[in-house]
Amino acid sequence: MTYRSKERFLGRKLALATATLRVHLDAFRIAPAAYAAATWWRIRGKRVRSKARFSMLLSRSPNAYRLWLLRRRALPPPVPSASEKVAIVALVDARGEADALRRTVGSLRAEGIPYYVVGDARHPTVAHALREIAWEAQPWLLPIMAGDRLADGAVAAYRAAIPACAAGVLYADDDLVTRAGKRRSPHFKPQWNAELFEHFDFLTGACVLRLDPAAVDRLCLDGDWAAGLVRAALAGGGASHLPRILHHRHARPAPCRPAPIVGSVREMPPVSVVIPTRNRHDLLKTCLEGLSRTAYPDIDVILVDNDSDDPDTHAFLAAIACDGVRVLHHPGPFNYSAINNRAVRETRGTMLCLLNNDIEILAPNWLQHLVVQALRDEVGAVGAQLHYPDGRIQHAGVVLGICGGAAHAHRLVRPEGEGYFHRHALPQFVSAVTAAAMVVQRDRFLAVGGFDEQEFPVAFNDVDLCMRLNRRGWQSLYEPRAQLLHHESVSRGFDRDPAGAARLAREMSALQRRWGTLTYLDPFHHPELSRYSETFVVGL
Repeated sequence: MTYRSKERFLGRKLALATATLRVHLDAFRIAPAAYAAATWWRIRGKRVRSKARFSMLLSRSPNAYRLWLLRRRALPPPVPSASEKVAIVALVDARGEADALRRTVGSLRAEGIPYYVVGDARHPTVAHALREIAWEAQPWLLPIMAGDRLADGAVAAYRAAIPACAAGVLYADDDLVTRAGKRRSPHFKPQWNAELFEHFDFLTGACVLRLDPAAVDRLCLDGDWAAGLVRAALAGGGASHLPRILHHRHARPAPCRPAPIVGSVREMPPVSVVIPTRNRHDLLKTCLEGLSRTAYPDIDVILVDNDSDDPDTHAFLAAIACDGVRVLHHPGPFNYSAINNRAVRETRGTMLCLLNNDIEILAPNWLQHLVVQALRDEVGAVGAQLHYPDGRIQHAGVVLGICGGAAHAHRLVRPEGEGYFHRHALPQFVSAVTAAAMVVQRDRFLAVGGFDEQEFPVAFNDVDLCMRLNRRGWQSLYEPRAQLLHHESVSRGFDRDPAGAARLAREMSALQRRWGTLTYLDPFHHPELSRYSETFVVGL
């Protein structure tokens, strides 16, 4: 090692140590008690629990992304290959300050690709630029906004990935950069998620795309021409993700929170609501009262009583049975899968709504939102946004691989907050949803065999069901316009006794064997996000 390279190595080690210390000091200053608890779990050898707590704490530091950048090893340059012949042409949106345009043009020149400035005297519209492109070279287009820059090696990374890309759009991750060059706010994106894209354009300004030259003249690209090009390319073959930060941006398109689904419910299909219950008739009463206020024309309710021994609950069940609610009795040890499977065989609705007895309904249109989504050809199970009694989010979809198993996404985020790019507030495809409030077509539930009563009697049965539906082409979907309050596990309690803990460990092991969750990379998460945090935070 030369003196200069040794000097660089020691300088990097010092910067890394300094950044690590700053992040830990920030975390301790922000939440000293929580930091002490995480340290205590580390000392006791509870590695997973400690990492889960530290992931959340360290990510709150303003220096977290800098630490991630320092820890990230520089990738070697791509090996020269035929990919170097891939043509990429940039189209620069000239709107913005002159200095911003100069920064962008300088970045493109450094990466060695040709460009057209859309909005200058020579190319007043994108149509003028498109007419000058040498289409015989089959180029990929790179729409870029004035003020944005390409990361070093971005073009080489795109060229290396393009030969294996069958999609019309190849998109990358991005971050924001200040005028002084400071990087912040990384956006580690999911694999292609068409539902999310309808509410949040996470492609435009951070992608390359290809178009059919014969269709170019027919494109209507008034206004936001870059987004128009992206949508035209998507129509020709979807999108593929290159999980690397290749764009440093000065601004991003903002997500658009979805409007309520409007329309008549008169033609909606019948829904059978299945509610397992045991004692706690007060919770059940609240749940049923919410169902009675639900704006839906045809609801059939089946209660499945699992050995209630409270006299008041017996009286309540007898009274509601006289009011037309069907009550089934399912004696024996609690087996959520068996209870629901039995009830489903008794249902008459074409749609199933699986509902916990500790769900409190907040608005009358929740069921319509879920059913409309579940009726789509490509959709399987649909889940709602669930809140804790204090208003924070309890469920916004399920991510596989968290702590080696599966966990609720965006847990403890405030619904009105920003969260991770507002993902908790946007409809999107997910790997799974909770059965605490799930809608699915009855035929599809039965087609995959319902819940697995043997491997998942209590935990992860909903995750396993969703994954089997996904495998059949019926993708799980999270619908935040349906919002419910969940008094999580109030009536059954938590598994803190030795027998319950052993049963949970067996079910976790079964999930890991069947779906490989110890190493599984959830396509709707990201490899650079922490596998120890339910909120989406950079992995440290």
